[in-house]
Amino acid sequence: MSALARDLAPLVLAGVLGPAGAGKLFGRGTARQAPRTALARLLRDGGRAALVLRVLGAVELLLAAALLAPPTTPLPGAAAALLGAGFLGYLGYARAAAPGSSCGCTARQEAPLTWRAFARAAAVLAGGAAAALARQPWWTAAARHPAAAACLVLAAAVALTALSADPERRWRMPLRRLRLRIAGHPLAATATATATAAATATTPATTQVAVPPDAAGAPPPVPLTAAGARTAVPVAATVELLERSRAWQSVSRVVRSALMDHWDDGGWRILQFAGVYGGGTAARPVLVLFAVDAAASLDTVREPAVRVSVIDADSGAPVMATA
Repeated sequence: MSALARDLAPLVLAGVLGPAGAGKLFGRGTARQAPRTALARLLRDGGRAALVLRVLGAVELLLAAALLAPPTTPLPGAAAALLGAGFLGYLGYARAAAPGSSCGCTARQEAPLTWRAFARAAAVLAGGAAAALARQPWWTAAARHPAAAACLVLAAAVALTALSADPERRWRMPLRRLRLRIAGHPLAATATATATAAATATTPATTQVAVPPDAAGAPPPVPLTAAGARTAVPVAATVELLERSRAWQSVSRVVRSALMDHWDDGGWRILQFAGVYGGGTAARPVLVLFAVDAAASLDTVREPAVRVSVIDADSGAPVMATA
């Protein structure tokens, strides 16, 4: 089995490097994400960081193509192992110098780096070493042991998918959302309070903006918003309204990404962002959730009613929430 895994390593590694390289080289988000990465801090220029990411993407694509070719030389595997070692060194620098920055590993996510990024880099290093030791083409090994090969490739794909950033939106967040809807979530009280206020109001209702207290511990001022049965506005309008609110300003230091996900629940629009809570060695990745009136926009309110909650990105446990 170990010999089969070694001979299939070039196929699996090409499946990792190919999509990642294509995303960096051809992705439209590379230029937008580059200034937010630790690489931009290292190079002191977002434009140069974007150029380096695209060059790295081209290198990854070339390595993927070389790994899929017959193993006439161990150089592609050795180069991939060196690339993995370089990734680990870069991630170590990013963790120490800019813990809140994205690593730019896939050019698809702007979330702060976590242990998954280190695990992916270690997998590239191990896969490159195994590919350098391959004794026969991967297609020959797969033809000789089709069932075992299929199981190994499937297991590797599942493991690498679990380590990637994309499952956060593809299946982990839907599962969390289902759990929160069944067991309740930190923003549930908002919908209940708003429904009660709307049912008893005879004039335009007012609601409190649930924002964290200031540094001195003093409670925030209470702005006014108009309430009523209205049609939900586009998500872009909700984001624009949120980013001008005092609730956003109070926790913007935690947010490190653009809008990652959103959904409507009970007349409220939940907006999810990635962020970093704490500083130095105590910094940890979090998800920042905002609940905003789904029907509110800059045309209808001046200061929206907002509820904020911050939860740990790995465990889902509340880190900071407003009452």
